Amino acid sequence: MELSYGEIWARVAAAVPERTAVSGAGITLTYADLARQAAQLRAVFAERGIQAGQTVAIMSHNRPEYLVTLMACALSGITAVPMNFRYHAAELEPLLEDCDAQAVIYTATLQEEMSKVQAPNVRWWLRLEDVETSAPVLNHGTRWEEVAKATPTTAVGHEPGELMVYTGGTTGRPKGVVWGMAELFEIQMFSIYGTLGLEHPSTMEDAVAIAAAPDVSHEVVLPLAPLMHGTALFNSMNALVTGGSVVMLPTARFDAAEANRIIQEQHVNRLIVAGDAIALPLVEAAEAEDADWSSLQNVMSSGMRFSDEVKARLHSLTDLAITDLLASSEGGPYAVATSRSAEDLPAKLTLFPGAVVLDERDREVQDVDGAEGVLAYGGKLPKGYHGDPAKTAETFRIINGHRYVAAGDLVRVLGGGRIELLGRGSAVVNTGGEKVFPSEVEEALLDHPAVEDAAVFGVPDPRFGEAVVAAVALHDGFSATERELSGFVGERLAGYKKPRKILIRSSLDRSPSGKLSLAKLKQAVIETKAGA
Repeated sequence: MELSYGEIWARVAAAVPERTAVSGAGITLTYADLARQAAQLRAVFAERGIQAGQTVAIMSHNRPEYLVTLMACALSGITAVPMNFRYHAAELEPLLEDCDAQAVIYTATLQEEMSKVQAPNVRWWLRLEDVETSAPVLNHGTRWEEVAKATPTTAVGHEPGELMVYTGGTTGRPKGVVWGMAELFEIQMFSIYGTLGLEHPSTMEDAVAIAAAPDVSHEVVLPLAPLMHGTALFNSMNALVTGGSVVMLPTARFDAAEANRIIQEQHVNRLIVAGDAIALPLVEAAEAEDADWSSLQNVMSSGMRFSDEVKARLHSLTDLAITDLLASSEGGPYAVATSRSAEDLPAKLTLFPGAVVLDERDREVQDVDGAEGVLAYGGKLPKGYHGDPAKTAETFRIINGHRYVAAGDLVRVLGGGRIELLGRGSAVVNTGGEKVFPSEVEEALLDHPAVEDAAVFGVPDPRFGEAVVAAVALHDGFSATERELSGFVGERLAGYKKPRKILIRSSLDRSPSGKLSLAKLKQAVIETKAGA
């Protein structure tokens, strides 16, 4: 069955118009509200000449308007492009140019940073009023409230269209992974229906009947991870397929106490976190107030450290399942570690159907105990990287006539479908689910007049999995403090890219060929952090 997310959302909205679709930031939208606002935004897109096949970038934290925009784009054949709202102007500009964004939807909180953006291709700016401000909308753009005055369009929808998700990948500048919406829906079928114990529908009528059924336990999903990341985005989109509700925090800042309040008051049954970075403070807050989590049935995370200690504390709060996914924006899921109680820990990663392990000669070795290789997935896949056929061919490989994606995760086969993750075959640092490229941070440090040499890398961190740290050497006669250098980077790059520790040395002791002993530098930074 080939379905469009937009089409099925519209059909579900017609079937259950009074049911709550999304709430947060003081806004509650029923399915009828969601469909009407999406139709109004579609009308404004048309008025502005933004058509099927073109792109609209979203620079926002989790807000109800995010899902309105996704629905409007899906029904119009427009490609929605979630962006990292933590980016500074210099980081955002090349991405807006790369995807040729015709419009940017941004929050008023970001007004100052957005005003620095030079993007000649952007023809329309739409501002979400998340804070009160007297500043004019960028480039004579539009406030979201003005969209509500538009006459909803009744135009017939387009083909399913595409969704573009920027990923760090393993090297270089973030790349746009282009998903066909029909392929994305098909790969999400298990997450949508299988996790609820439901049969996969074979027709649109069956899908709508499931969403409207009074005896189906409809999801109430709280994405605590940002919607710009695939796991939170896809699970929120999936909840609307089955007639569920998505609830959101009122502000961009993660507030563990507020999240606990929402879990209890809104009877949240599925929680999307980003490993220990979110789950640890959340469980600490729940333990402190003896929170009632009896409604919660599933906690899901993907792409970052999720420790057994924190999982055990989650299990102690209520009877729930924890789903720890190994996936990537480029495809998957590759593997999952599931636990239903503390007795299941440590939970081992188990390969998903369609996932394989490839050795150095591209032979499948997932059935060979002790074998090591690269994880790959051969199910439904994205179309590739936007505008980069060479990188697409490198990551999305044809092996024996079958197309696989291999994002670079190295694993060891344990037997019985289980694997052990050995690491990523590159220097990328994964901190709190965000990917940081050492070369980008090194360039920022080297822009400082006092810095002669710089090396950036990751070290283990109990909450974020890895922490970004640096070692620098200064020019003779120059001085700079760690705080000064950290602030210098923070003015140029997103906050999560700032080194959490900077070791200042007279030299980085490079070899004659320019190589570094990263192991020694890492140990020196770790010892310095421990002393601090």
